[in-house]
Amino acid sequence: MKEDPIMKAVSVFGLGYVGAVTAACLAHKGHRVVGVDVNPAKVEMVESGRAPVLEPGLDQLVREGREACRLHATTDPMAAVSQSEISFICVATPSLPSGRLDVRAVQRCCEEVGRALQLKTGFHWIVLRSTVLPGTAKSLVIPRIEAASGKRSGVDFAVCANPEFTREGCAVADFLNPPMTVLGADDADQLVPLRELYRGMPGQVFETTLGVAEMVKYVCNAFHALKVTFANETGSLCNELGVDARAVTKIFLSDTRLNVSAAYLAPGFAFGGSCLPKDVRALSYCAKQLDMDLPLLRAIMPSNQAHLERAVDAVLATKCKRIGVVGLSFKSGTDDLRESPSVQLIKRLLGEGCQVQIWDRDVSLGRLAGSNRHFIEEEIPHVRALLSTDLEEVVRRAEVLVIGAKALDEEAILATLRPDQLVIDLRSLLPRSAAVGVMANHQMVSA
Repeated sequence: MKEDPIMKAVSVFGLGYVGAVTAACLAHKGHRVVGVDVNPAKVEMVESGRAPVLEPGLDQLVREGREACRLHATTDPMAAVSQSEISFICVATPSLPSGRLDVRAVQRCCEEVGRALQLKTGFHWIVLRSTVLPGTAKSLVIPRIEAASGKRSGVDFAVCANPEFTREGCAVADFLNPPMTVLGADDADQLVPLRELYRGMPGQVFETTLGVAEMVKYVCNAFHALKVTFANETGSLCNELGVDARAVTKIFLSDTRLNVSAAYLAPGFAFGGSCLPKDVRALSYCAKQLDMDLPLLRAIMPSNQAHLERAVDAVLATKCKRIGVVGLSFKSGTDDLRESPSVQLIKRLLGEGCQVQIWDRDVSLGRLAGSNRHFIEEEIPHVRALLSTDLEEVVRRAEVLVIGAKALDEEAILATLRPDQLVIDLRSLLPRSAAVGVMANHQMVSA
């Protein structure tokens, strides 16, 4: 049984699509809300019980909020902050002509909230709901509020992040029935009032850091854009080839194990193998023959290569020469070496004068046959001589250990590692400080 939320006093800065929906929906949930906007016309609309933006269902919620005396609006930031314990920043962050994010409205809002805090006693929460790049809370929001208020973050006020995942046209429904709620703060104790604010809401609640909360909205939107573009490009190619795009899409969407699922969405090393590279190339070449410009499909292979180059750069940046590589095949559980990113990595390291030793549980020269044996004998004979069956020896001799295999005995590696060895784990993109439980107590280098 879900608990009812604890009623809060909230101010919402910005009465555009995000702010108006946030204010009206929070009032609908029983909270006392005051909206703030520099535009007196928007304030007058809310005060008269009308939605300041066109959004299905919003007019009714605004009207109900006003009738229940739970929703108000003002142009006065001082009054709004003084009447609330939590302030949501919901102002617009449009693109500049260069593509850079325009955060001037966020800056002004922070300064207004900061000046209002000068006159307020008691702790106050500022919640960043506007879409901003990671680091904005720390580099802009907190400093601006501290400078304007003369108060200190974590002592007199807290800055949290609560990105919105609402879509215009169904924003009210998305707010009231969210797939997830993300609450970000670098001190989990600062999330207490937000937990209370969203108590009883459907969907999974994630508590995380400021940076993760800021970034997740961009990842979601980029993936949505990617899906639309992918569907449009593949659909266009189908049409040009005389293939029923709708029939292809119907079959494609039926696979919820790989196609429409979490599969292939965990950050890691580059892809390889005998299927993905050649099929992506074939589609791109087919489009080229048809004089079709499909930039997304065309960019897949260069993007994959750039990811491999980042791994090469990470190894070379250590300035170490003795490199141990765990994992040679294109993925764990197979001995297929065709277009393996690990093979390409090793060839690049050898070309840079590194001394490389390799261990792979699944790759044994004695067992290799057919195309795999031909590949290693004809294409990478120098790699053949670097393979070892002794994992401990490979780990022990390395100054830098590069891990590309998912299936391995981590305990055996940990037992052999020295404190001075560097570990580059290509199975994930964890920064050095977040590599918990992978190679504990050893220096991690992010690729």
